[in-house]
Amino acid sequence: MMCGLEIHVQLNTNSKLFCSCHTNYQSAENNTNICPVCLNQPGAKPYPPNQSALDNAIKVALMLGCDISDEVIYFMRKHYDYPDLSSGYQRTSVPVGINGELNGVRIHEIHVEEDPGQYKPDRGTVDFNRSGIPLIEIVTEPDMKSPEEARSFLNELIRVLNYSGSARGEGTMRADVNISIEGGKRAEVKNVNSIRGAYKVLKFELIRQKNILRRGGTVQQETRAYLESQMITVPMRLKEDADDYRYIPDPDLPPMKIDPAHVEEIRENMPEPAHLKTARFVEQYGIDEADAKVLTSELELADAYEEVCKEVDAEVAARLMRDELKRVLNYNKISFAESKITASDIVELIGLIESKQVTPEAAHKLIEQMPGNDKTPTEIGKEMDIIGGVSDDAVSDAINQAIDENPQAIEDYKAGKENAVNFLVGQVMRLTRGKANAGEANKLIREKLDQL
Repeated sequence: MMCGLEIHVQLNTNSKLFCSCHTNYQSAENNTNICPVCLNQPGAKPYPPNQSALDNAIKVALMLGCDISDEVIYFMRKHYDYPDLSSGYQRTSVPVGINGELNGVRIHEIHVEEDPGQYKPDRGTVDFNRSGIPLIEIVTEPDMKSPEEARSFLNELIRVLNYSGSARGEGTMRADVNISIEGGKRAEVKNVNSIRGAYKVLKFELIRQKNILRRGGTVQQETRAYLESQMITVPMRLKEDADDYRYIPDPDLPPMKIDPAHVEEIRENMPEPAHLKTARFVEQYGIDEADAKVLTSELELADAYEEVCKEVDAEVAARLMRDELKRVLNYNKISFAESKITASDIVELIGLIESKQVTPEAAHKLIEQMPGNDKTPTEIGKEMDIIGGVSDDAVSDAINQAIDENPQAIEDYKAGKENAVNFLVGQVMRLTRGKANAGEANKLIREKLDQL
């Protein structure tokens, strides 16, 4: 199997690529963010390309390891007869970035283009609010050899785009999936709008094309559509070649040269890409790749980890942030930035654990109260009455009381039922208000039961 992707990503700008219309098409009434330019009215000419869009395209290209073109950049008219672009053509630039790489997949090129409108064939309506919103198209080489490789690549790409701050998110990303097997002709599946969808498309096409070849048939070069509700692809039309689009330079838009000094300014101010940060965390902090990927899943979380590591052992910080912190974030369905938890909060919590002012079990409950809480971990712990240790005598008394009050647990333990010990540990934790060390209590309970 050979798979290449053409990924269309909306850029995060306030205005469209060639006019000043707003880009909030998802929340606006149909056909309200429009003007003579994005409707291609007679006599209307496009504005010069949106500088913010071009800068965002350069930033993403740099973060994907691309060389920025030193050639003249101009926009082409890509002609096709479809209702979602009233002009009858789409403006698309020559490559801005070339020869990149991500996750072992080569990036052939990145170029800028305008998004078409939203056409609904079942209703015969077009909403032109989206028409003209700036896109980048990321074109890969056919380097992916399985649906799993494609899914992994797209997940990594999402991380890069999130770090860049230049894209509008996965919900506005669409991919054309190209697949061929055994050196045959390729099928292109258009406008797949999720990573899960791309994975399902590849799984289906792999089976479909294999079945055609098994029956002695030939796979056609064609464009297909993905029916998400049925998780199948269906024919749309025979695949076009570049000549079918009748590309010509747009005479209404001036050619441009990208200033190398401007590229370096963007490079200096952009964040370190997620995949490079992951590799650096492994090297610099001595943590494994799986932990590093979790910690770099968000730029703000990665930045917080580096701040915490200035005061706390890197592996200790990684364990707490990878396990406990991410557990709480995932449960609340919030990002680290949304949680309002700071690096200093994490340092303070780890300090409470290491000084044995709170047990790991108590910290488990304490961290659940931290998202959106203006109080420090110490203040939260005091309110929960879990700050402070408990004496050995108090733990011993709690163990004796738990055993005395639960004779059935003794019988269960003697019968080889391990859950009896866990039950008694829970009773000890209750009696000590969570201040006992569960591991130590487990050991002492076993010793006590073995003497009975």
